[in-house]
Amino acid sequence: MTKNRSVIFFDIDGTLLDSNKKLPNSTKEAVFKLKEQGHVVAIATGRAPFMFENLRRELGIDTYVSYNGQYVVLNGKVLYKNPLRTDAVEKLTEAALSHHYPVAYMDHKDMKTNIPEHPYVKESINTLKIDRYPSLDPEYYVGRELYQALLFCPEGEEKQYEMAFPEFDFVRWHPVSVDVLPKGGSKAKGIEKIIEKLGFPEERQYAFGDGLNDMQMLSTIHNSVAMGNAEEKVKSVAKYVTKSVDHDGIQHGLKMMGLI
Repeated sequence: MTKNRSVIFFDIDGTLLDSNKKLPNSTKEAVFKLKEQGHVVAIATGRAPFMFENLRRELGIDTYVSYNGQYVVLNGKVLYKNPLRTDAVEKLTEAALSHHYPVAYMDHKDMKTNIPEHPYVKESINTLKIDRYPSLDPEYYVGRELYQALLFCPEGEEKQYEMAFPEFDFVRWHPVSVDVLPKGGSKAKGIEKIIEKLGFPEERQYAFGDGLNDMQMLSTIHNSVAMGNAEEKVKSVAKYVTKSVDHDGIQHGLKMMGLI
């Protein structure tokens, strides 16, 4: 490794992808410029691997932290897995059903729901603008490793689940949907696994993000950059703030950091 090489982690929604879930040309050009210069470019997202396969292919990226740190891949090979406890998922499902709330089960290949049709599922999943919609399989959690679940409920309702299920972290990403993750799991921990393998010193580590699930990553990585479209509390934990994703924020940020 030369001393000028760095590793750069990018969130997807609101960071690599703009408000219309499109990849700006300036971002694509900037990422390829990073790669041409020998830097390691990686993704750190709350999305499942199958939700950004096309983006990985378009950008030529094969190192990523998915499911907010629960499923980590380095150079196309699985490096780290942190699945949910199956017995706790079953109990969470029972609790959700008692309030007529759906649950989605997610592994590295697919996602399934336990209720055939529900407006909360449609409303939240459609905002991701992906070509994969969860099909029905109420027992998908049985006999397989799940890295995340989705609990579909209105804002504030997750509090009762937080109290009842201390083995999970609940992170809201939509007014009617909450990510359910293993307790203590985060993008920062997934990134740590990659850093341990690659050996980059902290001054050669960079991260770009905009969401609440990026806060630990941005507060941990030495050179952290919040997008201009991020909430103020996200910006407050980052060392730097770039322009909005809709105004060439990635390209601007990378130039600001002297990487391109």
